[in-house]
Amino acid sequence: MLGAGSWGTTFAKILADGGADVMIWARRPELAREIQEARRNSDYLPGINLPIGLRATSRMDLALAGAEQVYVCVPSQTLRQNLIAAEPHLGANAAVISLMKGVEKSTGHRMSEVIAEVLPIAESNIAVISGPNLALEIAREQPTAAVVSSTSLETAQSVASISRNKYFHSFVNTDVIGTEFGGVLKNLIAVAIGIVDGAGYGENTKASIITRGLVEMTDFAVAYGAHPDTLSGLAGLGDLIATCQSPLSRNNTAGRLLGQGYKLPDVVNRMQQTTEGLASVGPILELARAKGVEMPIVEQVRQVLAGTLAPKDIAPHLTTDDEPQGERTLDGQAQGGSAVRRAFKRALDQLRNGGRDPGGDRP
Repeated sequence: MLGAGSWGTTFAKILADGGADVMIWARRPELAREIQEARRNSDYLPGINLPIGLRATSRMDLALAGAEQVYVCVPSQTLRQNLIAAEPHLGANAAVISLMKGVEKSTGHRMSEVIAEVLPIAESNIAVISGPNLALEIAREQPTAAVVSSTSLETAQSVASISRNKYFHSFVNTDVIGTEFGGVLKNLIAVAIGIVDGAGYGENTKASIITRGLVEMTDFAVAYGAHPDTLSGLAGLGDLIATCQSPLSRNNTAGRLLGQGYKLPDVVNRMQQTTEGLASVGPILELARAKGVEMPIVEQVRQVLAGTLAPKDIAPHLTTDDEPQGERTLDGQAQGGSAVRRAFKRALDQLRNGGRDPGGDRP
């Protein structure tokens, strides 16, 4: 396990409780010593006793020695440099599994794409895990589930068979794009929910944003090649519900602080851990524009982060449009004038680009 934050440590516990031999790499030697000797990670999981068989080190070469599966859970913007440091110590046939829910700001790439770029391993040896996974609840052994996704069903099943125990169940799919984007996009909607919560709006507003947010998530992911069913499963809707409604969610908490009037630098300073949603807004909107996908909720979040929209003004904009339109369904169908025009425009753009979307070569 590369990474000893709350989710990395929790997932190491999941693996150890399932019978795996697990070594955590922690960047800070003192944290590695606490995990190894005291069976605690007081910085990130206060009050949680870690399994006796769980080991930790601050030496990456020792952490990776003989590893058959390497789980990576570091801040998304540091992934590339950590993979470069890890590459000399990786076994030739090791599977690499991403637990991260972000995109690289400089490239807009998903975490599995960064792994494929940096490491000399086959795509079939890369997997991602996502779902409604609030670390502290799982560390307390409250039951939940997640999705393991890989282009290789065999790899997904192999990872899922290790990533399960009496309180954690793993399902599998081969839709890596949908699984990863579900984990990224729900963070942005959770920030929006936090903003309106902090601004004093109630449950109707939040339910509207969650529902319309799922539509934005699905439109975006499908435009990049995902299957729509993935976004209505654990990696999409499941994760969205958990992240939007829980005070344990860092993205929800950051949004609430923004809604209460704190400026972005103050919010970043108050958060003790990385808040992936804040870093992902810009790259996701750039990717959305490349595919002609409209994301009004995420755009409103961007404006709040930039200080150009007051938090109290966000909710009316989130649930209205220039003209009445049909409610889009999760299978990509649409009823109503503006929705139809958007779909028609996207089809025309594809025809102009030889059957391809203007933002890339995926059909």
